[in-house]
Amino acid sequence: MFDNKNELEARQEILGIVDEYCKKYHNQKQYKEGDRISYASRVYDSKEMMNLVDSALEFWLTAGRYTDEFEKKLGEYLGVKYVSVVNSGSSANLNAFMALTSPLLGDRRIRRGDEIITVAAGFPTTITPAIQYGAVPVFVDVTIPQYNIDVTKLEDALSDKTKAVMIAHTLGNPFDLSAVKAFCDKHNLWLVEDNCDALGSKYTINGEEKFTGTIGDIGTSSFYPPHHMTMGEGGAVYTNNALLNKCIRSFRDWGRDCVCPSGKDNLCGHRFDKQYGELPLGYDHKYVYSHFGYNLKATDMQAAVGCAQLEKFPSFVERRRHNFDRLRAALSDIEDKVILPVPCENSRPSWFGFLITVKEGIDRKA
Repeated sequence: MFDNKNELEARQEILGIVDEYCKKYHNQKQYKEGDRISYASRVYDSKEMMNLVDSALEFWLTAGRYTDEFEKKLGEYLGVKYVSVVNSGSSANLNAFMALTSPLLGDRRIRRGDEIITVAAGFPTTITPAIQYGAVPVFVDVTIPQYNIDVTKLEDALSDKTKAVMIAHTLGNPFDLSAVKAFCDKHNLWLVEDNCDALGSKYTINGEEKFTGTIGDIGTSSFYPPHHMTMGEGGAVYTNNALLNKCIRSFRDWGRDCVCPSGKDNLCGHRFDKQYGELPLGYDHKYVYSHFGYNLKATDMQAAVGCAQLEKFPSFVERRRHNFDRLRAALSDIEDKVILPVPCENSRPSWFGFLITVKEGIDRKA
């Protein structure tokens, strides 16, 4: 099949076949009356499949060139300096929280017994890392119909042990970032935006419209299939703070002190010339571990899918907004019975879901 072809020519032939295969056998499903329609699923075409196969042919099984490309392009899209791809949104939250426990942060580091303000109604992995570490969640109620944190309760939740606020933008609807950011700035608290349900949402703060996840100290995303875009499993952690990025990278990569990429030798130029504690002078920096970290990296094949998804992402956001408006208009004639979701003031949500609350006194049998 590949006689008289070099590797590049053989690869292009394979990718051409993949393109044809996807168009023939992965066409958009045509629904007929009575079929079940999932609330969310993958939206893709041959580009994702070709990227996936292209990465597989290289057989670089861990993070590689597609990961580098994805981190760069997501950072450019969001307008943040540093992006770290991880293996899930839950891992992104774990990575973000643990970064705030680093001794590099001095007195601002989170210690066991410190308190983290969060909401009483949310996805568990927003706060699971804090509980696992030994921090104490302080729960604040949400407002309806925004389903986000009631900012009038923030001061009541504050104590001398409070170190951070870590909350999600519920189903793509941004919380009141102006109030929460002002509260955090006033009390010198970290703000972690769980942006897993809200990638592409925007919020206007101090006259400037920004993406959610970029206004606090750290933002997180999930790329599980029902989310705004997917790489199968996967997530990301992002920040504009160089020191926090160093902590994030270290905790993601086993707790390693060196932030040079795997497989790249001595990019920093200081691999063998520093003193680390009581270790011998010149001890290999690649094997110095300054945190009790994890291995939270994703594979390059996942990132390859993510790169193709990111090209389509703006259209995904517009489609979600269109679908939300269509649902809201269709249900407007029953607002005497139900409470429909409302965007937070100063926001442009990238909707993840459509939450409906039945009003008190309504009998489902009536």
